[in-house]
Amino acid sequence: MKKVLLSSLVLCFILSLSGLSWGVEKVDVQGSTTILPIMQIIAEEFMAQNEDIEVTVGGGGSGVGISALLDGVTNVAMASRDMKEEEWQKAKEKGLDIREIEIAKDALSVIVNYLNPISEIDVDTLQKIYTGGISNWQELGVALDGEIVIISRDTNSGTFEVFNEHVLRGEELADKALRLPSNQAVLNEVVSNPNAMGYVGLGYAQQGGDKIKALTVNGVEASPEKALSGEYPLSRGLYLYVNGEPQGAVKKLIDFVLGPEGQTIVEEEGFIPLSLNED
Repeated sequence: MKKVLLSSLVLCFILSLSGLSWGVEKVDVQGSTTILPIMQIIAEEFMAQNEDIEVTVGGGGSGVGISALLDGVTNVAMASRDMKEEEWQKAKEKGLDIREIEIAKDALSVIVNYLNPISEIDVDTLQKIYTGGISNWQELGVALDGEIVIISRDTNSGTFEVFNEHVLRGEELADKALRLPSNQAVLNEVVSNPNAMGYVGLGYAQQGGDKIKALTVNGVEASPEKALSGEYPLSRGLYLYVNGEPQGAVKKLIDFVLGPEGQTIVEEEGFIPLSLNED
């Protein structure tokens, strides 16, 4: 009898522990490494205010996040580019109702090491460098003799897709280009290599401080104001994608991102809050 009673008490204890998580809603967010640091901080702040919701955030790139959403393995996809036509078509074939939610603006900063004397570049020259037509810094009239080390993002990256659209414009990326998996990896490489050139989101360029130099492109500085006006040629939106009208915990998270606290985090991380567009 005592054994039965003890077993019952143990079972009740286990059930009571498991029951603690029954009321917790889970939200999975995957995708863009550009948006990743924003969403990691937002998730922490959001969960501190919503103890009944658990948010997990992972990177992998915009393409990875969108594929995960279309395959039903994530609730929210982060993307630093628009969804492609073939992705919209796949969503249609699966009967999905994908919604696009812009959460911030950004500008791709073209960066070099602080020791590099270059300070400006134009899009046509960028294309020649990244397709292999220009390979040495001296070809740009720069007092730096050495091969240009081309740093790019991988093809799953929304950052690459924007660069591909605005700079490569149908041309193939040079085979010698070093393709890296994140903005942080690109920044680290440029910081450590005086001959390197790369491109990163505006927030990452600001993190580089005096160890890197952001070039003007077509005579325009990469700044929030120039990105919002469209004057800077490598501007873009940052997005969250969801399937259907946001409900429950997903809606609460998105409302938080778009609200004052979320937009403050966007700005603190060096990106451009949507509220700036309303001023």
